[in-house]
Amino acid sequence: MNALPLHRRPVDAVLLAFFSFSMFYGFLFSLPEGLGVPVSADSPWPPLRALHDWAVTQEPAHLDPPPILIANCLLDGFAHAPFCAFLVYALVRGRSWIRIPAFLYVGSAVTNMFLYFTQTFLGPHPPLELGTYLAFNLPWLVAPMVLAYRMRSPEPFAP
Repeated sequence: MNALPLHRRPVDAVLLAFFSFSMFYGFLFSLPEGLGVPVSADSPWPPLRALHDWAVTQEPAHLDPPPILIANCLLDGFAHAPFCAFLVYALVRGRSWIRIPAFLYVGSAVTNMFLYFTQTFLGPHPPLELGTYLAFNLPWLVAPMVLAYRMRSPEPFAP
């Protein structure tokens, strides 16, 4: 079945933008952090060096990550970011085969964010500015749920 063109699928265009960003974020930030590259002012990886000031003010757990945060980063870098590459392709081309893998991703992403938020809010370093923290982190919970809703039809890209 032919898919509607992307310009006629505005929700998909927003999802495309978010998951494109998420893919690059996973490879540039989450994966190196999960592999042990420090978030510090003198980090050998420039993206994590740039993240240092944010971590000091918003998410200090990244300065000395507990095992659950390392696991979150590894899952994001090794599983979620590569999946986002397939998702981006499927959204651009209107490929319905992404539907079932998207549901699996959504379950993983929502669980990952639940664990991430649990560590943040119940751990020793809760966010100092709740509004800023949520503005930057809630999209990784909300966007997968929007994706699940978007994939509810057996032919999500059909006219």
